[in-house]
Amino acid sequence: MALPSAPRAWRVTRVTPLGELHTPPRITAALLRLAVQVVLVASLWHGLYEQTGTTAGLTRDQAVTYAVLAVLATRIRELDQYAGRDTVLQHMHFGTIVYWYLRPLSPGRYYARRALGEQLYGLVWVLAGYLVCLAAGVIEPTKSPAATGVFMLSALLGQGVLYYIMLTLDQLCFWTLRNGAAMMILIFAQNLLAGVYAPLWFFPDWFVTMSGFLPFQATLSVPLSLYVGRIPLSDAGPQLAVQAAWVVALALLTRLLWRRAALRVISQGG
Repeated sequence: MALPSAPRAWRVTRVTPLGELHTPPRITAALLRLAVQVVLVASLWHGLYEQTGTTAGLTRDQAVTYAVLAVLATRIRELDQYAGRDTVLQHMHFGTIVYWYLRPLSPGRYYARRALGEQLYGLVWVLAGYLVCLAAGVIEPTKSPAATGVFMLSALLGQGVLYYIMLTLDQLCFWTLRNGAAMMILIFAQNLLAGVYAPLWFFPDWFVTMSGFLPFQATLSVPLSLYVGRIPLSDAGPQLAVQAAWVVALALLTRLLWRRAALRVISQGG
């Protein structure tokens, strides 16, 4: 079977963006939902800090900035992948996952390029929302150019960790098959431990300690904590090293799981 040329193979990254752009009602709905979430979250944290100055090492402006950026980040973390009917869970349910192994493009590369397109599309939303919120004074900018550079590097590593976490969750479908409820629980847990719903600094010490042994906080909590200054630049080196270590470890794990998953795929008929 002939392998696809590089330009054709990379067309896979356009699937999600084109699917979204050809359904304007979904874009409008996403825009309205994001705007409402930003307004409500900013109002909530302003209200919580009305009677206090600093809590858990965060000032009101830092907490609001963190919370709003976390909301914007959901456009990368929670794209409506089910609408395209191309998730691993759906393919496992309908038995069409076998086609991933019949294409010239390997399942791992196909999944990676689909995910790249989704994250780039989500990044456009994040950048647009960030610029609007920054101009409106809802969030604060970073303290220095050095802080901006460190944050961007940490955010890139965080996206790598997030990609491999979500890939691992999808790969579990090869062994659990119909696990929609379990997947929802796992996604909720990883969002909670990543600091999506609230900064981890507000949780009990035992919770923060436990999350430190897991990769989830490396996806969002660490980059946003560096952005708002809760983690000083002097401590950025070890944090970046931990993020990079999680990327390498999860990459090796998912590569092994792809190989094991191929042994479980059976094609019947002709």
